[in-house]
Amino acid sequence: MEGTGKQEKSCGAVIYREEKGRRLYLLLHYGEGHWDLPKGHVESGETEEETARREIFEETGISELEFAPSFRETISYWFMKKGEKIPKEVVFFLAKTPQKEITLSDEHVGSLWLPFELAKKKMTHKNAQDMLEKAEARLSPPKQK
Repeated sequence: MEGTGKQEKSCGAVIYREEKGRRLYLLLHYGEGHWDLPKGHVESGETEEETARREIFEETGISELEFAPSFRETISYWFMKKGEKIPKEVVFFLAKTPQKEITLSDEHVGSLWLPFELAKKKMTHKNAQDMLEKAEARLSPPKQK
């Protein structure tokens, strides 16, 4: 991405849990009104996975996470900050948790555990929907022809 030389980087995860034979995905309702996946800015000295774990804990209270090996997907986009166009990269992992209870941070107004189709419909941004699709494809067995 070209731009001002400034670039923001965040890390997060598609988080899911199993309940009664169903896979449920976690969505967070942000104060600005959108539904999205948990994520946040990389702090100095952190690895991407450390950032994801810290942000997930800060935003949800979830500490028990099992990261899927070799699932690392990125999305890139531009956003406006103080009248300046800034490029942003977000790295997503896929993580399973046994934890159901969520302790929200102040930046969120709600959370939901939803099955894939409902979660996809609830998400505000197309790039988040695409990330959810990649996670679901990774977790689902290949379809028989």
